[in-house]
Amino acid sequence: MNPKYAPLFEPYTLNNGVEIKNRLTVAPLTIYDSGEDGEMTEAGRRFWQDRFKGFGLYIMPFTNVHPSGISFESPNAFDERHLPSLREYAQIAHAQGAKAVVQIAHSGLRADPLMTQGAELLATTGNDYGNFRTMTEREVWDMVQSYAYAAELVLRAGFDGMEIHGANGWQIQQFFSAATNLRHDYWGGSLEKRMRFPLAIVDAIDEMCRKHHRPDFIIGYRFSPEEPGEQGITMKETLALVDALLEKPLQYLHISLWDFYKKVRRGADTNLTRMQVVHDRINGRLPFLGAGNLYTADDMLKAYQTGWVESISIGKSIMLNPNLVELIENGREAEIQTTFDWDNADFYRYTPAMLNGTRMGHDFYPPSKQIGVRYKSDHF
Repeated sequence: MNPKYAPLFEPYTLNNGVEIKNRLTVAPLTIYDSGEDGEMTEAGRRFWQDRFKGFGLYIMPFTNVHPSGISFESPNAFDERHLPSLREYAQIAHAQGAKAVVQIAHSGLRADPLMTQGAELLATTGNDYGNFRTMTEREVWDMVQSYAYAAELVLRAGFDGMEIHGANGWQIQQFFSAATNLRHDYWGGSLEKRMRFPLAIVDAIDEMCRKHHRPDFIIGYRFSPEEPGEQGITMKETLALVDALLEKPLQYLHISLWDFYKKVRRGADTNLTRMQVVHDRINGRLPFLGAGNLYTADDMLKAYQTGWVESISIGKSIMLNPNLVELIENGREAEIQTTFDWDNADFYRYTPAMLNGTRMGHDFYPPSKQIGVRYKSDHF
């Protein structure tokens, strides 16, 4: 290995004593491929097999905490029957040497009625068309417990921890954002009230860990720092949430960004990057994970050497390079691919949905040499 990349392979220890062997994290890669009840498919097994060998931390992507929150083909964690699938994911991760956590989530108003197993569609605030009903206060408390139960299933399945998905416009962010939370009860109105749902989830999961006497079980939290629109989340509001999360029994914070160096939109110094502003607010009190279109070994090293994050969260480069860490460790970093080549499509082991998204040119996936990017999203 080229010695300059050695900093990426230094271990770090979480505040619960768990050691992560290096600074490379597998971002939650949504592959849009699961069975009818969230079970792993052959296409999924093929994609995940040995793909992140050598990484310190693996974050299993969007896993549903309640049937009412399903919006696409994804794993489930809301019933005992899901334990076998969860155990298989945990075994695949541990066989590759990574600590493994599950990202638990609910789609909220973005749920697909064709996928919710007959469950009623519920939202932070319902809409005028009656597609989604506003959750009652009791239903919100029940949903908090659904997150805790999902975390308990994850623990029983043998994972090292879980990540609360408070990013990308899903249910938890819908409660936090004034653009989607129009409530005037315990769960909405002021910023303080809009923060109650995510904070209650953290507390409920911590209580579950204490019940099982598992202080070593990792609890992380992922968030998107800003939203567009007049009522969208501002950096000022996100920093208030960060302050509150830092008072909770968490092991890390994880920011979701398309671009590692994206600057603040509003609510803080717009000359600074979002990453730096949040890093400065955390001030070393928790490990901070950051992502954002980092493809090459030099991209990863440069991002890490900013000092803004304790771990680099990598997504698209893992999609393109099933042996990414091996390439870096063996001095073959020049072989790291940055575009998808349709002439060698089988190499990437994409699921059918991923191939279709790449064919469409959606920037959720790495660009292809032949098509490039046709659709760009700047929402988050």
